[in-house]
Amino acid sequence: MFKRDYLKKPDWLKIKIPSGDEFKEVYDLLKKYNLSTVCQEARCPNMHECWSKKSATIMILGKMCTRACRFCAVETGNPYGQIDPEEPEHVAEVIKILGLKYVVITSVDRDDLDDFGSSHYAQTIKSIKEKNPNTKVEALIPDFSLQEKYLKQVVHAQPFVIGHNVETVKKLTPYIRDRRCGYEKSLNVLGIIKKINSNIYTKSGFMIGLGEEKDEIVETLRDLKNVEVDVVTIGQYLQPTKKHHFVQKYYTPEEFDEFKKIGEDIGIQHILSGPLVRSSYHASEVL
Repeated sequence: MFKRDYLKKPDWLKIKIPSGDEFKEVYDLLKKYNLSTVCQEARCPNMHECWSKKSATIMILGKMCTRACRFCAVETGNPYGQIDPEEPEHVAEVIKILGLKYVVITSVDRDDLDDFGSSHYAQTIKSIKEKNPNTKVEALIPDFSLQEKYLKQVVHAQPFVIGHNVETVKKLTPYIRDRRCGYEKSLNVLGIIKKINSNIYTKSGFMIGLGEEKDEIVETLRDLKNVEVDVVTIGQYLQPTKKHHFVQKYYTPEEFDEFKKIGEDIGIQHILSGPLVRSSYHASEVL
């Protein structure tokens, strides 16, 4: 079904090695406050660009995810209910020091917690807003097992944007994502958020190059439009280690432009589509 050999990376996927004073300042601050970023844990190719602009996607609720998706480099296991109660304040303080006007907060999945980490999410958002009243907060959340009462906690904390990724097309979801995830489940998360508060912007993203067909990409865009998602990101899947799913295809920049046009024609308000686009890439520039 899938190719099991390496495809050579095309020139348009070459990236810079992280460096510079701004990069070091972000790195040192995160280390001082014992904070993680999805930039590091998921080996994001845009880490140099974002950190050099003093922008980072902060990952809360620890470094260990209770789910094991075939595309993701984040460590998987059982954290046994451990969380850092000081994390919300530490996150808010780092944002204040860096002077960020827009911040993305994401997390690992925490199926070991009774509320799946939703109250910790809400408290982190509240702490950021209290200490940084002019900062816009984007929350990139897990599915909280599709329980509306936990989704409400995050919505009621009133972030500027709530994101939840479908990650891949419907057909590949059972193979690529953990069994506790689901394509329809993710669409329902996005739909419930809009139902709770239609004024909050919603966002979702997916990778291509995993083995999908063009018509499945179009179908995914239509499905996201049907649940009134405001922002969609489309990026190239990059295999993080030899143990992960092999890249099946490298799409050209022109093909990404085509998918952007298709999404716009379907009626999606904002689309970021490109080889190096990730969920939080240029997040502050979209809305």
